[in-house]
Amino acid sequence: MRTIVSAFLIIFLTSFAYGQSVPKKGLKFDEIEIIRPDISYGSDELFIFAFKNLSKKPVAIASVQTSCGCTTAEKPKEPIGSKKTGRISVSYDTKRVGEFVKSITVTPEGMEPIVLTIRGNVLPENQ
Repeated sequence: MRTIVSAFLIIFLTSFAYGQSVPKKGLKFDEIEIIRPDISYGSDELFIFAFKNLSKKPVAIASVQTSCGCTTAEKPKEPIGSKKTGRISVSYDTKRVGEFVKSITVTPEGMEPIVLTIRGNVLPENQ
């Protein structure tokens, strides 16, 4: 009995943890976290979060908020049609050396917010 309860709990928690990236309707992101272990100092590297609109009507992105001023994000200007794709482009200030973890909160109109994450390590200027 204990094994059955443990298995059920693992399945439930796994589906809950990954539920944000696998919706049945709304926006489905290809990935909700992008990791870049080594980024050159001063580079213009972008983190691109691609998504698909699984709903039956166009969806506009109401807002995109970053966790600090060292990160900027660009959202689609027009609503994304049903079954169409879009992307959120994120940039990080690569003149800040060291490891970082930043969150980006995407709020589609009429839907729950989706939290995206970028992680990386900016190398010193001489490398």
